[in-house]
Amino acid sequence: MEIGHKLKQMRVRQNLTLEELASRCELTKGFLSQVERNLTSPSIVTLSDILEALGSSLGEFFGEEKQERIVFHKNDFFVDEKEDYIVNWIVPNSQKNEMEPILIEIPPKSSSFVVNPHNGEEFGYVLDGMITLDIGGKASAVRKGETFYLKGREDHSISNKATKTAKVLWISTPPIF
Repeated sequence: MEIGHKLKQMRVRQNLTLEELASRCELTKGFLSQVERNLTSPSIVTLSDILEALGSSLGEFFGEEKQERIVFHKNDFFVDEKEDYIVNWIVPNSQKNEMEPILIEIPPKSSSFVVNPHNGEEFGYVLDGMITLDIGGKASAVRKGETFYLKGREDHSISNKATKTAKVLWISTPPIF
């Protein structure tokens, strides 16, 4: 591990100059420059001081960064078949993220769950069929290829009054599904 390179990346991400970091951890600018260029190695105590000034710790610094998964395949999806609709959780464990996408399938003459008011926003894209979006008692038709975007201030749901199954990519932030 190139300690100096990693320290420099942390400093630059925080928009700190060498001088500002040196002042925060009571070291010289020249010493930090040598550390960042891997010309010298700090003691554990000094490294701990530098990391503290950068808002980190030895444990975080030396902990292995878990590679975040970016691509998900159909066999990663979790399918939850309800009586009136099917929810495809298309990003595993997305409730820990800032947004949560689902693919919801609503058979003819059926409705989704009602989403209670929340502090967030939602986006939907109708992939197939046609839905009725109900927000606080006001209904709007949304057809294949059309989208909806709403703030979560009122109860809302989607229903399918047509004769063909509707498929909607529905994304919420923060996660609520």
